[in-house]
Amino acid sequence: MASLPTFRDFPPMPGSIVVDDERSWNEVPVPTARAPHPLLALSEGRAVFEFGAFFASRAYLSTLPKGDGHSVMTLPGFMATNNSTGPMRRLLKSLGYDAHGWDSGRNVRVNEELIQKLEDQLDRLFDESGRKVSLIGWSLGGVLARELAKLRPDKVRLVMSLGSPITDDRAHTNASRLFEFFNGNEPEEIRDGQFLGLDIAPPVPTTSILTKTDGVVHWRGSVQDPEKGSGAPTENIRVFASHLGLGVNPSVMIAMADRLAQAEGEWAPFEASPYQSWMFPKLTDGWV
Repeated sequence: MASLPTFRDFPPMPGSIVVDDERSWNEVPVPTARAPHPLLALSEGRAVFEFGAFFASRAYLSTLPKGDGHSVMTLPGFMATNNSTGPMRRLLKSLGYDAHGWDSGRNVRVNEELIQKLEDQLDRLFDESGRKVSLIGWSLGGVLARELAKLRPDKVRLVMSLGSPITDDRAHTNASRLFEFFNGNEPEEIRDGQFLGLDIAPPVPTTSILTKTDGVVHWRGSVQDPEKGSGAPTENIRVFASHLGLGVNPSVMIAMADRLAQAEGEWAPFEASPYQSWMFPKLTDGWV
């Protein structure tokens, strides 16, 4: 008896994009943008367990690849402050990086004042060290990190975004109404349209870390399309995590340390070690 056809037996659906999942090239059909299922949003409390796992694995995390001392700037998510990235920065400092929070308080308003502060801080970190700065942004912070790298590509070493809605379509996140309450419907008008084309990667190596169980940003909204790059390499790394736990999830810390430890100018796609591979499932496993 012949087997039933699967989606792989048919041509890609209209609107499909090619995704590099670090293991193979696959056709991933992209449906109409939508926010995560409400049940995923309600389950974000599991981040408490990820926070506990971070401290339980702290001894192991201290054995991750050491850094070369270059500066790393972390940008918090929407409505969050530097407190949210504190554990991450303390780990990075212990690994030998010059880790910094941002100088902009709570991440609420995306306006000209914020962008100027980010540019000024990046310029200062670059001038003080004489070396390019790595940017790590969580959720909205990742969007800002990518746009900052577009403004100052000569001063940015790499960008990592954690569960970030890197798309112009805000329908991918269930925080869109709250964002628009503080920023209006068209905040992209600032900086002469600088914040249009969020899905276009900056001209520096860029990594998007995402989880299919994200309860705030639908995972499809965090996938980088390699066809929309700026000539620099891009990659997607999938982990098992919640949105609120991405900044402390041990698997995220492992991938982050691996990316940051690469010598400048010698970027290569992420490849988990055999005993860590279970933490990093293929992007195309399952459909949510």
